[in-house]
Amino acid sequence: MATTAQPTLSKRDALLGFGLAAFAAIGFSGKAILVKLAYYDPVDAVSLLALRMLFSAPFFLIVALRHAGDSSASRLRGKDYLAVLLLGLLGYYLSSLFDFIGLQYISAGLERLILFLYPTFVVLLSALLLGKAFGRKEIVALLLSYAGIAVVFFDELHVQSEHLLMGAGFVLASTLTYAAYLIGTGETVARIGASRFTAYAMLVACAATVLQFLLTHPPQALLLPKRVYELSLVMAIVSTVLPVFMLSAAIRLIGSGHASLIGSIGPVSTLVLAAVFLGEQLTMQQIGGAALVMVGVLSLTLK
Repeated sequence: MATTAQPTLSKRDALLGFGLAAFAAIGFSGKAILVKLAYYDPVDAVSLLALRMLFSAPFFLIVALRHAGDSSASRLRGKDYLAVLLLGLLGYYLSSLFDFIGLQYISAGLERLILFLYPTFVVLLSALLLGKAFGRKEIVALLLSYAGIAVVFFDELHVQSEHLLMGAGFVLASTLTYAAYLIGTGETVARIGASRFTAYAMLVACAATVLQFLLTHPPQALLLPKRVYELSLVMAIVSTVLPVFMLSAAIRLIGSGHASLIGSIGPVSTLVLAAVFLGEQLTMQQIGGAALVMVGVLSLTLK
């Protein structure tokens, strides 16, 4: 009986892992849709990001307190606190801020495709800063990925040319900071654990975002329409907290490689959601460009 039950359990775990990874990818992708919907009301990027972080913070605070009360967990050293501080600012604060600013000027579909380039940035930064190997396969993957972005970018020139370059630049900066964050997380996550690191880093980003809001906005700037608060709450739960924990669970079940491959449905889901909820035009050029980006990025992910 024991030998026949194991394959069934493994298959169930695999299906659960793939499902969690897929829902996490769709949840992360939905953030762009929710941000664009919120921008229909008079709200700026800093205020909207502050609301998202404030609604997310209690969930991550609970996780952080749980780890703080765990006597079996390893004690954090000075360099661990410094790493959490710097990486939280880089990966969750700056990257999110640049992304929210960029979404004021470009479509949700283009934003997700640019963000999906982060593995190519990881390869480039690793080659430039760490001296890691960079061969013909990587060059082909980069050419395919950036050719796909160029196709989508020029397709959107006739639709929304005003501030398109600036918006794409901000999202590109978001992708770059996130890639730098990923390069720096390896040793820190291995030392203190993924769940504890994520909770602490998100709380750092929340504090930085709220501080920026307080320094640049009067308190009455939070007197926003009810709809903005509702979208921010949905963004915090559906596109921030739940995807983080679903992806973490998926990685435990099926491994990071399979989870990252399932994550490739993110750009596709964003294009579909943007067409349904935002009325963004889904053209053959966009589909072709998205296919080039995904082929290029997936060839690096498979490696």
